[in-house]
Amino acid sequence: MKLKKTFLGFAAIALIISCATNPFTGKSTLALVPNSQLFPTSFAQYNQFLNENKVIKGTKQAEMITRVGERIKAATERWMNANGQQGYLNDYKWEYNLVDDKTVNAWCMPGGKIVFYTGILPIAENETAIAAIMGHEVAHALANHGQQRMSAGMLQQIGAVAGNVAIKDEQSRNMFNQAYGIGSQVGVMLPFSRSHESEADKIGLYLMAVAGYNPDEAAELWVRMKANSGGQAPPEFLSTHPSNDSRIAELKKLAPMAKEEAKKFGVTTYRPLGKF
Repeated sequence: MKLKKTFLGFAAIALIISCATNPFTGKSTLALVPNSQLFPTSFAQYNQFLNENKVIKGTKQAEMITRVGERIKAATERWMNANGQQGYLNDYKWEYNLVDDKTVNAWCMPGGKIVFYTGILPIAENETAIAAIMGHEVAHALANHGQQRMSAGMLQQIGAVAGNVAIKDEQSRNMFNQAYGIGSQVGVMLPFSRSHESEADKIGLYLMAVAGYNPDEAAELWVRMKANSGGQAPPEFLSTHPSNDSRIAELKKLAPMAKEEAKKFGVTTYRPLGKF
């Protein structure tokens, strides 16, 4: 019982003192690992990844990834500064790389380290869609989603340890582990991840619009992503992402809001799609 109280007490203290503020919502978020520790680790892992994979340099597509990245970066700085977040990006070290890999994916690590795989380019089809992807991935980093998922995973582990310490009967402990594993994943971790995806969709739309890219193209991108998946996506409640249909509908609803936000920065017309 004493050990159980120790674990629960640690969890409570961690929740109280280890919070950050989401700059977009103003809400407190989990931050058991501060960015001062997270960023250096992220940068080191990024460099290791680049050393172990084929990075494409000097091609039109590689140059496009960098060009779009710089525009999204500039839009991010304008937007953050205009919304009272001066200095928020001081520790970011932006970098954009295209990697030769058939995987349909792109990502942004904490601190602004970005990778696009060549496998996503045929589905993107144009530079505006690349901006939609870039905005979404950058939004994950800006909203500290990686930090939050890491913190939530740590708390999930603490809860599992506390339960195993408290339950002495082996059969009951096994039942707890099974129920806790499924319940915490389906009931907490997966919805938590889906909420991050939805938040990144919204922020990403705003960023691409402020950067001069038409946010209407984001929904069209996901129409193509849905077609590429061939209907193989799991049910939404078992997925880390919203369903394709939910995502498309939400992006269409949010696009006019993103255009209104862009108008605040003098953006009223958009760049050509830039097909490649």
